Amino acid sequence: MSKEKLIRKFDKQSNIYEMRRKKQSERRWRSTLLGSAKGKVLEIAVGAGANFNFYPKDVEVTAVDFSSEMLSKAKVSAAESGIRATFMQSDIESLSFPENSFDTIVSTLSFCGYDNPVQVLESLNSFCKPGGQILLMEHGLSSNRWINRTQKLIEPMFNRLVGCHLDRDIMDILAKSKVSIHRVERYLYNTIHLVWASPNKNSILD
Repeated sequence: MSKEKLIRKFDKQSNIYEMRRKKQSERRWRSTLLGSAKGKVLEIAVGAGANFNFYPKDVEVTAVDFSSEMLSKAKVSAAESGIRATFMQSDIESLSFPENSFDTIVSTLSFCGYDNPVQVLESLNSFCKPGGQILLMEHGLSSNRWINRTQKLIEPMFNRLVGCHLDRDIMDILAKSKVSIHRVERYLYNTIHLVWASPNKNSILD
């Protein structure tokens, strides 16, 4: 699927994302993960701004998404949540920041959409300061064989309709990257992963 077509799909879904934000879907997972965010935060694929309500109030967020419709709704969310944020429209896979720019990097439910999620993780590894943190909430293949089989069966149709891959092996993606994993929590038959990680700066010199 071309990037332009994918952007149009997410533009059209922005109202659904905003509705989920207002209902505070995934509240317990987002609050568990994002309470430890600090300092200068980069949030990739910010969507309609579902995370803003769960950040500590003293963070400063740079919020990135390739969908202008999502960003317009995220701006409303930031204002309502009292979070200082700047917004950037960009394709995450071509995103560029100077090395060591952010204290915290956040991605929630975005790794299903990238052509090369390992490459995205390598970029996050570069953007994050030494001693910083990379916080992820991602969905992927279940450890339950029946759910796993269903996910693989409906994957092609789901990807065409929504622009999201259901068959991503999140732990395998993490293992192929150079970020350092400190803590993982899994939910719903291992379809949801909460990950606390940090950058491995030695990898940049390899």
